Amino acid sequence: MSSSREKQTPGRPKCFSSPSGGRTTQGGGLGGAFKLKRALLGLLLVAAVPAAWAQSSAYTGVGRSATPKEVAAWDIDVRPDFKGLPKGAGSVAKGQDVWEGKCAQCHGIFGESGEVFSPLVGGTTADDIKTGHVARLNDRAYPGRTTLMKVATVSTLWDYINRAMPWTAPKSLSTEEVYAVTAFLLNLGGVVPENFTLSDQNIAEVQKRMPNRNGMTLDHNLWPGKGLTTGAKADTRNIACMKDCVTEASIASALPEHARNAHGNLAEQNRAVGAQHGADTTKPAGAPVPRELAPKPVEPAKSGTSGAPMALLNKNSCTACHGMDSKLVGPSFKDIAKKYGSGADAEAYLAGKIRSGGVGVWGQIPMPAQTLSEADARAVAQWLKSGAPK
Repeated sequence: MSSSREKQTPGRPKCFSSPSGGRTTQGGGLGGAFKLKRALLGLLLVAAVPAAWAQSSAYTGVGRSATPKEVAAWDIDVRPDFKGLPKGAGSVAKGQDVWEGKCAQCHGIFGESGEVFSPLVGGTTADDIKTGHVARLNDRAYPGRTTLMKVATVSTLWDYINRAMPWTAPKSLSTEEVYAVTAFLLNLGGVVPENFTLSDQNIAEVQKRMPNRNGMTLDHNLWPGKGLTTGAKADTRNIACMKDCVTEASIASALPEHARNAHGNLAEQNRAVGAQHGADTTKPAGAPVPRELAPKPVEPAKSGTSGAPMALLNKNSCTACHGMDSKLVGPSFKDIAKKYGSGADAEAYLAGKIRSGGVGVWGQIPMPAQTLSEADARAVAQWLKSGAPK
């Protein structure tokens, strides 16, 4: 009779008695090991099938889960507490170089231009930096409201520049360039000195010098919740519609009379190109917009020789700075055609200027280098040489 406990031989597996009276090694020997592995694998497959079915049954055949790398590329926002801010640094001097090459054509050399967008710099004082309240926001006689007058957090500047600038090539700035441009903009507003280098290590200290850092309020109760509001209830009283519901909603917005012209006429402060145009706030709601302030309709590209050039102009945002017959930021296409169209080398010259950019010929607002191909630049140059036909 075999014993249930037998002496273990050194270097060998421990043995046990089998139900048949024979001996078997721990794990059932080589064959038993395979059987055990097969059994475990079967159990894992059975357990995995419901989980896989549950994950894919809701939207079968639609899309896939985003990879961590894809999520990281999308999740680039920077919060006021600076979570999401990447490590890096950029100097005011570096920012000036980037600014003059990629920003000044729309915002002016000193950030004060209002030709394309509202001014970024101006209206703040050294006292504002001390108190954190911009005094001129309460001065109705002051002509306008600049970005540095209104923005409360430096993270807002960093985040917007990073994701949206320059507007002809969003997200094209490196992390160093974003830090540098932000530093230069703050230097223009007197927030940081000329020899300053902004970084993720000192940006919280810079926040303490923002002119309107104490100008943000939560009294509107737009975000109800602990720590996000000063009142008990939100400013809306929404009730779910269950009967006699309106079939078509009418969405509209209007300024209250006391705020209608508090910051000057918005129609005169907004650029005259693009999708959004400022309302004439000198007139009550519903009043007709003056013809000179009304947005001009965009002419569709015509068939023929000018169709392709017109499509290229729209694709490369050339019409944002150049009007067909009138000057916007830069000269009109008709003026360019009139100046260079008769030259023997007009096509080559214009194609080169389109791709390289320049400043000084039509004024002090520089045109940045454009990224369109040489063939596309030639097509636009030919169109200009032929007189810029509509």
